[in-house]
Amino acid sequence: MRKTQKASSLDITLKTLPAVGQLIDRIARRDRNLADQLRRAATSIALNLAEADGNRAGHRRNRLHTALGSLHETRAALKVAVAFGYVTTQAVDDIDSHLDRVTAMTFCRLHRR
Repeated sequence: MRKTQKASSLDITLKTLPAVGQLIDRIARRDRNLADQLRRAATSIALNLAEADGNRAGHRRNRLHTALGSLHETRAALKVAVAFGYVTTQAVDDIDSHLDRVTAMTFCRLHRR
């Protein structure tokens, strides 16, 4: 990516997924179901953002809505993992910051004027 080019929501997501994957591995040792749901939700973010870029109008909006739902699900799953003591707040904070940015970018794409 060139320095003058802004990172896309997909770029940020793809750069964040390795850190999410590390937490998924830690969570899976204690709760395989939560880890599996987190993996599927995080994967859905990237795939739906990519699919939105390849679609028009209504289909694009549907994929963005799905990505936004998956963003909320991923962030909630990470908070649940913290609440159950599977991972620390510190382990999640940086990831959540990136996902918050992707959430805002996706919301803005849905509500452009």
